[in-house]
Amino acid sequence: MIFKTYSKKAGDVEHKWVLIDAADLAPGRVATVAAERLTGKYQPTYTPHIDSGDHVVIINAKKSWLSGDKYKEKKYHSYSGYHGGIKETNPKAIGKVSVIERAVRGMLPKNKLQADRMKRLHVYADENHIHEAQKPTPLVIARSEMTKQSKKEVK
Repeated sequence: MIFKTYSKKAGDVEHKWVLIDAADLAPGRVATVAAERLTGKYQPTYTPHIDSGDHVVIINAKKSWLSGDKYKEKKYHSYSGYHGGIKETNPKAIGKVSVIERAVRGMLPKNKLQADRMKRLHVYADENHIHEAQKPTPLVIARSEMTKQSKKEVK
């Protein structure tokens, strides 16, 4: 009996649309699910060199939360390449939409497919989005008891 390894072709790819509600979730939890969907790793026919992921629409980004004092104290660094060219910002300055986008970008593989995958990520601050025509299927992210307890402590 001979088994052959299946390798997906670029013509076999069909990008689905997925809707994620980020309300009352940490940006990292949303980003892990979004990155998995953007890469297509949840599929049994996943092929690393083929961009077979889905379009991901994230709504209610402004209702996501960071535990502790991360909203004010966490630092994002960017470096221009010049002397003294390091810049620091915090989540409060860049907004929660950018926090989720940065988290997803950090979880994607650093290769030539990353830019195309990020183009398929659509993050919106509230529940209104322009992708109703694509009929995205809602994806439910399980909220753990630990998350609920941490949220109560932050308030």
